[in-house]
Amino acid sequence: MEYINAKDVLPKTLILQIQQYVGGSIIYIPQKDSDKKSWGTYTNSRNEITERNNEIKNKKKNGATIDDIMSEYHLSYDTIKSIVYRKK
Repeated sequence: MEYINAKDVLPKTLILQIQQYVGGSIIYIPQKDSDKKSWGTYTNSRNEITERNNEIKNKKKNGATIDDIMSEYHLSYDTIKSIVYRKK
């Protein structure tokens, strides 16, 4: 997210109206819902976590204990348990 000076992009009349509410403050204007991207769209994080979770499920199926998996992936007991027993 980049900082943009309102004077550079907004009409003077709109700036005057905004100043009545938050003059001198920094304000965040969110994107329209239709423009929002889902988490992991810009990076490969979603795929990496899915791959990691599949590895964890396979290790558990092949006999690894939750404690073993916790040590290897540095995740909590509850996190491993939720990954292993998740329906998807």
